[in-house]
Amino acid sequence: MHNSLVKQPHAVVLLSGGLDSSTVLAMAAEQGFTPYALSFQYGQRHAHELLAAEVIARSLHAVKHVVATIDLREFGGSALTADIDVPKGRSAEHMAQGIPVTYVPARNTVFLSFALAWAETLDASDIFIGVNALDYSGYPDCRPEYIAAYEAMANLATKAGVQGSQKLKIHSPLISLSKAQIILEGIRLGVDYSQTSSCYDPGQDGKPCQACDSCTLRAKGFAEAGVQDPLYLKHGIG
Repeated sequence: MHNSLVKQPHAVVLLSGGLDSSTVLAMAAEQGFTPYALSFQYGQRHAHELLAAEVIARSLHAVKHVVATIDLREFGGSALTADIDVPKGRSAEHMAQGIPVTYVPARNTVFLSFALAWAETLDASDIFIGVNALDYSGYPDCRPEYIAAYEAMANLATKAGVQGSQKLKIHSPLISLSKAQIILEGIRLGVDYSQTSSCYDPGQDGKPCQACDSCTLRAKGFAEAGVQDPLYLKHGIG
C-alpha cells in the first residue's frame, strides 16, 4: 500500500546512443531508479549517435535527456575527433593489442565529471556508465580499477560527499559481461537495438560501415547471442 508512495531515487545515466549505454539505461530503470540521460556533442565525427540517443532516451522513458556540448577537437589525438582515419578490418587479435587510435583521451573522465555535477544538483547518489572490460578494445578508462578510483575521487570532490549527506556510487553493470550477454540482457529488457548506433564511421543515414572495431565487436556479439542485429535488418544488410 505504501510502496507506490516511495520516491524512486534519481540516477544519471551516460547515454551515447550505442548498444551498451542503451542497455544500461534500461537496467537502471529496472533497478528502480528514475533515469536522467546525459549525452555529449564533443566534436565526434559520428554525431549520428546523438540522434540515436534522443530516440533511445524517449523510448526507454528517461525523465530528461540533456546533450552537453564540449569540443574535444581542440585537443585532437583520436580518430573520432581529428583528421585521422578510423581503422577498418582489424582482427580480434589485432584489436586486443595496445590502445587503438579511436580512443579519445580522457573521454570517460570528462563525461563522468559532467555526470557528477548533474547528479549533485539532482540530489542523486547514483551514476550509470556502460563501460565493459571484456569487449572494450583496449580503452584504459573502461577498466574496473578506473571506475573504482573515480568513485573514490568523486566522494572526495563534492559538497555532498564532504558533508556526508550523499555517497556517490558509479554503477558499471556491463563491466564483466560479454557483448553477447549484454545483447541478451537488453532484449530481455525490451531495448530496440535497431534504434542504436555503434559505428565509428557511419553513413549519412546511420548505416554502419561493418568494418570498424565497434562494428566488428557488435557483429561478433550478435553472432554469439544467436540473434540477428535489427539495425542491420533496418538497413538491408544481410
